[in-house]
Amino acid sequence: MKYLFSTVVMCCFLILVASFAYAGEQSWSFDSDAEDWEVANGAWSVEDGTYKLAKGGRAEHSLVGDAGWEDYTVEAKVRLDEGNWAGVVFRAQSEMEYYVYYLNVPNNKTELWRHKQSAWDSRDKIGELAGKNITVANDEWFDMRVVVEGTSMKLWINGEEQGELKDETGADYPAGQAGVWAWETAASFDDVTVSGDAIVSLTPVEPQDKLATTWGRLKQRF
Repeated sequence: MKYLFSTVVMCCFLILVASFAYAGEQSWSFDSDAEDWEVANGAWSVEDGTYKLAKGGRAEHSLVGDAGWEDYTVEAKVRLDEGNWAGVVFRAQSEMEYYVYYLNVPNNKTELWRHKQSAWDSRDKIGELAGKNITVANDEWFDMRVVVEGTSMKLWINGEEQGELKDETGADYPAGQAGVWAWETAASFDDVTVSGDAIVSLTPVEPQDKLATTWGRLKQRF
């Protein structure tokens, strides 16, 4: 029994250390401010625990994180308060160069575009995904989750897998920041999270703390 107990504890320790060393997460709940965020364009503010964009022009967005981030998952709550188009940015190499998956209210779909240098609205369409088990509408929160790996960009909305699109044009962006975005739309964003092997946690939980909790639980079971 003692041998079994020691073996279980050692396995838990190795798993926890590996998790701490190779995966991380950064998140923003906007309870007070958005000081880590870099506004590219648009009138942004933090109000009532959300990151808000006033209705304005085309491709207004704000960015956060490291331009060296490659494969990762970005999640955000998105609400279109007034207007038709808002969503999540990823792999932003600059204020002009990035991808965005955005919700399209009139057509109940999500579109994927690659923005590029020269103007805020300079861009190429990669593809679109028809809404599956969702209805894109104003004044409702939508949980968007984008998983980026290589040229693959998978999308979930409210836990429903919408599909996968790939940028195989040869002009793809291999890495970049994350962010939020809207086009001639007032929108609200909350609970933005970026996670992946290359992400350095802002407030990491020490492995020894996790191990202490696990040890206590194991002692109760054996």
